[in-house]
Amino acid sequence: MERPSRPAATAREIILEIVRNMREGLEPLQYSTLPPSIYQVYLYPDDLERLRGIAPRIVEEARRALDAELESLNRASLGERLKIARRDLPKVSAPEGGWQIGIHENTDDGVEPGDIVVNSELALPAKTEFGAGSMTKRISTRRLESTARTSLQPTVAVAAAEAGAFATVEYEDNGGRKTFSITKNEIVVGRGGRDYWTDLKLDTLPDVSREHLRLRRDPESGRFFLKDLSRLGTTIDGQPVPSSIEVVEGEKRDRNLETPVPDRARIGLAGVLFLEFRNGSTPAGEG
Repeated sequence: MERPSRPAATAREIILEIVRNMREGLEPLQYSTLPPSIYQVYLYPDDLERLRGIAPRIVEEARRALDAELESLNRASLGERLKIARRDLPKVSAPEGGWQIGIHENTDDGVEPGDIVVNSELALPAKTEFGAGSMTKRISTRRLESTARTSLQPTVAVAAAEAGAFATVEYEDNGGRKTFSITKNEIVVGRGGRDYWTDLKLDTLPDVSREHLRLRRDPESGRFFLKDLSRLGTTIDGQPVPSSIEVVEGEKRDRNLETPVPDRARIGLAGVLFLEFRNGSTPAGEG
């Protein structure tokens, strides 16, 4: 039986989702409350294509709606005006650089018409005791036929390379320049997500899959091998890596296909993010 088609996302629904994300992502401080200031919206490809021509108008009206919501949140109640009630939270401060909004195609598996994913960030670095260079991110997903889900995901820049690491990976994503130390024999690299575990979590465009690749170290030789699990591909020093995933009768199957990684390599993920891989564990005289 053919599944009924789902209604497409409308421009108004997108704006309301952005406002809802802002409201749920407020961060209270002692003397002020900060709203997320950066919003990246991801839509089902057909929904985006239909709305592409009016995307600038959607962004303009979303900014107006955020301003109106900010004013509403800061408006004193009757009790506050009569001095018989105290305000629970400090006033919400408008972002210094204004509202930044982008609308993009959602290339994740399982995305359906009407789905709206809003990825928002506070325009402040993460607290220094947790690292530096990253932002606090809130992702909210509106799916038709189900309740909205939100998750607060603090992302923190990875510390400098650890002593005794098998290998190091240097890269730059939306959180800045970072170094990741590989200290175990297998890691998963990708954007991660609610149902996707990653050791190296990348803050980047959805062209990079949630679980993009695996790096495996052979303990005996110290060599590394790469398994590509992505939709848009992986390269090693500019050469495409064969995908380990095949689709048979509509189902994904892992062929467990691995490609050797040189001791010094530039690994490209969907052509939008690059990892500078350095193997520090191969025996002397090899490589």
